[in-house]
Amino acid sequence: MKVIPVGIWGGYPKAESATSSFLIEHEGFRVLYDCGSGVLAQVQRYITLDEIDAVVISHYHADHVADVGSLQYHHLIAYYTGRPLRKLTFYAHDRDTEGFGKLTYKEVAEGHAVAPGETYEIGPFTVTFAETVHPVYCLAARFEADGKAVVFTADTEFHEPLAEFAKGADLLVSEANLYEEYKGKSPGHMAGSEAGELARLAGAKRLLLTHLPQEGDVQLILSAAQEAFGGSARLAEAGEVIEI
Repeated sequence: MKVIPVGIWGGYPKAESATSSFLIEHEGFRVLYDCGSGVLAQVQRYITLDEIDAVVISHYHADHVADVGSLQYHHLIAYYTGRPLRKLTFYAHDRDTEGFGKLTYKEVAEGHAVAPGETYEIGPFTVTFAETVHPVYCLAARFEADGKAVVFTADTEFHEPLAEFAKGADLLVSEANLYEEYKGKSPGHMAGSEAGELARLAGAKRLLLTHLPQEGDVQLILSAAQEAFGGSARLAEAGEVIEI
């Protein structure tokens, strides 16, 4: 299994970058996890848009879905120009009926509702979901294949049940949007120390930090996470290939 960070920022992208998004690859099957601002341009550094086999959406805030429409247009243009692609499936919760409804688009894309407590086979991956603590309904995701597991926290406050969901993960990809002085003051997000504590409680083998703030020294977030975790922790870097 491979994980490639496409974007690492929360809220909005820095110049020539993207909001937090990842490619997960195994046995030639590619899943795009979240499709926010700047993602469609950046993902083409690594694969063509034709090669995206499925998309998993954590929630419907703009920094996670802003480029969904553009990806649908890509498939529609291919259809109109005589090279129809297989229908693109978006996996997402349907608690937001308006947001979920937009995932189905003409002949080229459809939304598939997911929920905690259920198991989904997406290509070679077995995928499960868990609710996070965020101002809107949001789902963390666990991808498993060939005995390996990658867990994405999505956007969340520190939520101890997520440690059980992420138990034994080979890689925990955690949001870390806050500096320590803002811990507990910004609803729906974690500081570096909280991401590290979550990884420690989960017994994760590695921790990767994403959904980073644009201002300040993000190395401070990493240092806080490393201290709380006591294991291997890094900031996500767009384009790196992480072998699981």
